[in-house]
Amino acid sequence: MADRALRRRLAWTALARVFRPDTPGVGKRIAAIPRMIKATMKGEYDGGKRLAMLAMAGVYIISPIDAVPEMFLFVLGMVDDLAVAGYFAGALMDELERFLEWEKRRETVIPGHVIR
Repeated sequence: MADRALRRRLAWTALARVFRPDTPGVGKRIAAIPRMIKATMKGEYDGGKRLAMLAMAGVYIISPIDAVPEMFLFVLGMVDDLAVAGYFAGALMDELERFLEWEKRRETVIPGHVIR
């Protein structure tokens, strides 16, 4: 999508944007998760691949199977989990901000027409 307002950001950048006053707060973003999943499942919102990546990151975080197990390499094992958790949080916040912007713009669109 070429639209700058709906562009995706790096997960780390998005995580920092959560606390800016001109962006939706954490509570508003978290409340949008069910709507985003529903819109994606219906094919209305284009976040399917990104949500699949987020689901895989979530499974990796809670899974007892790790790329670098904590049992043998404690520090490195924790670092890889923290990196995935940081990606997960940032990517989720970015996708939710993008979804909320999509919802806001969607209210101004009538199929075949744009209200300005």
